[in-house]
Amino acid sequence: MSATITPLPRRDDERSAVYLQSFTVSYEYPVCFTDHLFAHSNPVLRDTMLRREPKRRHRFVAFIDANVAASFPSLAHDIASYADKHADAMELLAHPQVVPGGEHVKNDPALLTRLQHRLVELGVDRHAFIVGIGGGAFLDLVGYVASSTHRGIRHIRVPTTVLAQNDSGVGVKNGVNAFGVKNLLGSFAPPFAVLNDFDFLRTLQPRDKIAGIAEAVKVALIRDRLFFEWLEASAAALRGCEAGAMSRMIRHCAELHMRQIALGGDPFESGSARPLDYGHWSAHKLESLTDHELRHGEAVAIGLALDARYSVQIGMLAAGGEDRVYALLKRLGFHLWHPALESRDASGQWLLLRGLQEFREHLGGELTITLLRDIGVGEEVHRMEASEILRALAWLRRQEYGA
Repeated sequence: MSATITPLPRRDDERSAVYLQSFTVSYEYPVCFTDHLFAHSNPVLRDTMLRREPKRRHRFVAFIDANVAASFPSLAHDIASYADKHADAMELLAHPQVVPGGEHVKNDPALLTRLQHRLVELGVDRHAFIVGIGGGAFLDLVGYVASSTHRGIRHIRVPTTVLAQNDSGVGVKNGVNAFGVKNLLGSFAPPFAVLNDFDFLRTLQPRDKIAGIAEAVKVALIRDRLFFEWLEASAAALRGCEAGAMSRMIRHCAELHMRQIALGGDPFESGSARPLDYGHWSAHKLESLTDHELRHGEAVAIGLALDARYSVQIGMLAAGGEDRVYALLKRLGFHLWHPALESRDASGQWLLLRGLQEFREHLGGELTITLLRDIGVGEEVHRMEASEILRALAWLRRQEYGA
């Protein structure tokens, strides 16, 4: 950590003074990939807790996504057994608690309060750990519980979906929905560690595995042409959820997301540019229009194809680029249309277009949308024309239905 305190020029009033305080704080956290995280012989969780204070016996609580608990009935017992085996290094303060999962948990302020109260009941302090095991929405909630209690409790994320392991789980954002606005309440708080266990993915339905691949296509489109070409070559294996291809995809996608967070210059999003949200302005709106019938990744896939076509229409992306994007997404198994795309209000206005204003508000400033300059090259723009969006929508519908 470095800091400076600099007196600024004073005014004539001798009683007035202004000091400019400046300090920087570095953050670091490991992102681990392993199998069978809670097997007694696996040292990853133990080593993670001992990383900064190797001589301390660390206290922790564990919250488990109910969807994960249903697929792994012995998980709570396995965590408790692991803690007993490594009792010299850790103390589990209570039996692991199963908590509802899924996007709807981010709309439940009573659940947020109950989890915070549970931490107070258990005497969890800032030197203890909260271990959250679950999908992306669940981890958003638990991360916010951790960051808002005692102004920040150490949080270890254990993502259990493709989408969480390759994207949301490795980042620094936490949050819940409020007043009808997605992620209105939240924090930028890096986790203490991210522990990815590939074994959790084996019980996912193919639909959920494939949905998570959309984020890999996204980051490849804006940052890594070679990765996009690998996705094209591996599409059949990925659609078949072959373990080797999925593992490689997840790890490289996570690496690209981490690189953007660390090197992109704005990890806490103080500006308005969100390159990692390429394709998301329409995806976020489409999720709400379908009442989350669409998985996040499924909505993102539609948004990727839509914005690729828009990029071609305005002369940014060379013609044919949108066809490659569309073809890859189809080969991966995505359906790239939903009737909600054509929803209108009572006055005939397209509801999807409201997503632009909502996205601008989410960014907190100037509208900034990432479009494609080339495969592997994203570029920010500050305006999108409604007429061109509707043209791109018409193109997408024709691609799906031929009319």
